[in-house]
This record gives sequence, C-alpha cells and structure tokens, in this order.
Amino acid sequence: MTYLVTGGSGFIGSHLIETLLKNGHSVINIDNFDNFYDYSIKIINTLHSTQNLPDFSFTTKELDIKKLQKATESNQYRLYYQDIRDKKSLSELFRNHQIDLVIHLAALAGVRPSIEKPLEYEEVNVRGTMNLWELCNEFGVKKFICASSSSIYGNNEKTPFSESDIVDQPISPYAATKRCGEILGHVYHSLYNIDMIQLRFFTVYGPRQRPDLAIHKFTKLISENKEIPFYGDGSTARDYTYIDDIIEGIIKSIDYLENKNGVYEIINLGESEVITLDKMVSTIETCLKTSANRKLLPMQSGDVLNTNADITKARQLLGYQPSTNFQNGIKKFVEWFLRK
Repeated sequence: MTYLVTGGSGFIGSHLIETLLKNGHSVINIDNFDNFYDYSIKIINTLHSTQNLPDFSFTTKELDIKKLQKATESNQYRLYYQDIRDKKSLSELFRNHQIDLVIHLAALAGVRPSIEKPLEYEEVNVRGTMNLWELCNEFGVKKFICASSSSIYGNNEKTPFSESDIVDQPISPYAATKRCGEILGHVYHSLYNIDMIQLRFFTVYGPRQRPDLAIHKFTKLISENKEIPFYGDGSTARDYTYIDDIIEGIIKSIDYLENKNGVYEIINLGESEVITLDKMVSTIETCLKTSANRKLLPMQSGDVLNTNADITKARQLLGYQPSTNFQNGIKKFVEWFLRK
C-alpha cells in the first residue's frame, strides 16, 4: 500500500512513518518544516523515521531540505517540502503518485499561539485540509484519516469525554479549527463517499515530542535547574497518551478503513488515565532525581481544565488497548531525553 502522510516529519508523523516503513508499505511524506519550532528537530525526526542517519552538515534551510530528500529517498519513501495551502503543488503530487490512503497529521498546533494568529490557523487547519479533500475527490482517493484533538471538548463538565458529547463550545481558535475539520470531513464523506476516521488525540507524549509541549519543556528546564511555568494550583489534569499507543490506534484505524466501506467515525484515542499537573511534575522530578523550581502563574486563556477520554468506542471498533501507563511512559521519555 502507498500512504500519504502529511506532517510526517513531526512528532507523531515520524513515529507513524517509521512503523509503516517497517511494515513494508510505501510512504509519501509532505511537511513544510515551518518555524513553529527549530526545523532541525524535524530533520532529525525524518532521519530516524527512515532509519537513515548520514553524516553530513546542515547550513541553510533550503540546502537542508534538499540534502534530506536525497539522503532519505528510496523506492519505498519520498519526502516533499510542501505546504498544504498550496493546492496547485499538491495537485501535482496527487497526479504523480497512486495514493491508497491519506493520514492527515499536518496542522498549525498549539492553543495559545492560535489566540494570537487565528486567521493563520484557519488557513492551514481548515482550508489546507479542504485542499486535501478536494484532491482526494478529484483523484479518486477514498480513504482518509484525520488528526483531530481532545481540545474540541472545551471545558466539558461531563467526564469521561465521549464522542457523542455535544462539542459546540470550543474555547480556542485551534480547537474551533479542529471541530470545523470534523464537520467538513462529514460533508466530503457524504458528498463524495470518502471513507473517513477523525481521531481525537489526547495529549500525546514520548520520544521526539515537540519541545514546546509541557512534558518536554518541563523536563528540559528541571534538568537545567531553571524555573518551570506552573499555571494554576496544579489541579488541572490531562489524559496523557504515550506515542506507541497513539501509533497503535492509527495503524488499527488504517486496518479498519481498508476493510470497511461507508465509514465516517470520530474516535477518541487516549490512555483513560487522568494525571494532574502536580503529579506530572512530581513524576518527572522522580525520574530526573531533581526537584523542580516552580514559578506560580495564573491560568492561561484557552487552556481547558481537564481532559479525560472515554475509549470504549476505540476498543470496540478498533481493538485499541493502550498499554503504557504514565509512570513508565515518563521513564521512557526521560531516558530518551537524557541520551539525545
């Protein structure tokens, strides 16, 4: 099978591509290597995901990408430096490759940055995604997996969060764009028979996690004996999901789509284990054998108070069964962080 993965050089995407290649599939990776964080991290992710670690130096961004494309290119893998807002270039890619299924992970991420740049988030997360659906329809690609987010639940008072909950009150532009993606996805499924699964990811962490996310940021600051920004009283909580469990959920979603027709599903992928901010920090402290210096700050606009996934549907439809608890996951993450 040939899979198109958008955002394939990011945290989740690089792990997914690594698994797909190991399973013998062909992969097309499109990523725009944006400046949301140091793009060299994505270069390293790409090299690891393709198991290709050449010894060459990087100078300019343009040269980096060209070298990276050459270093990783094979009959099984192609990397394209591509922005999903550029429909014309995307069209050429669809024209030149026979694509069996799209896994769409690319997005402008982050709740707080979306408050500062809401129109850019709409351009990428809504219109960019629509470009992909338009091209899937034009070129006959009938299977599509889309990354949604637990942030669409907002401050839902009912827990655990279920796919049947009403989610029409997001509290950030990022969450709103993800909800728009779910709604528009159903339109393309209904009009053009594109089988689709929308996966609501719950706070994914593990090796290669983005450096702006709390676990990575806190681990770095604590290891350097620097202050960590500690928002609220520590009682906010997240359903943290280890990267291996998320990849298992995506692979099982691929299998489900390939064996079913007439599919449109929204599915939670979480750990079903809720961890408070206070416990998250103390677990990192234990693994690092170092105490954190907490800088107490008020809650931030757009942040939800807690997330908690009901994964009954994922278990029933996909056979999804997360296996890494938070303590073991943080231990693995810290081990990776200390040796990278």
